[in-house]
Amino acid sequence: MNVLVNVILGVQMLAALAMIGLILIQHGKGADMGAAFGSGGSGSLFGASGSANFLSRTTAGLAATFFVCTLALAYFGNLRPATSGSVLEGPAAAIPSATTVPAPAVPAPAPEGSAQIPAK
Repeated sequence: MNVLVNVILGVQMLAALAMIGLILIQHGKGADMGAAFGSGGSGSLFGASGSANFLSRTTAGLAATFFVCTLALAYFGNLRPATSGSVLEGPAAAIPSATTVPAPAVPAPAPEGSAQIPAK
């Protein structure tokens, strides 16, 4: 399932990048007036109106792909296995609580020769 999520994420990123590129290539509504009078309509690859139709249909297809990938990633992101619970529901013994009193430290026994050293 992890491989499927990675593939969907890759398709979504490629669709987003292609959609950004296609949107930047498209011309605005003000550019139609210049193309109508022949200032560049004959030199285009798709003709005067063919490029707008091709680019807008391709952008719509990429937007639909992006939308479907987003829904699929949201679905797979909300799936949880039935056996695993929340991190907060873990064993309480592993978490030290504030009411636990630490055991008093026991001093180490004195070395044998320390009785001969006078204390100050």
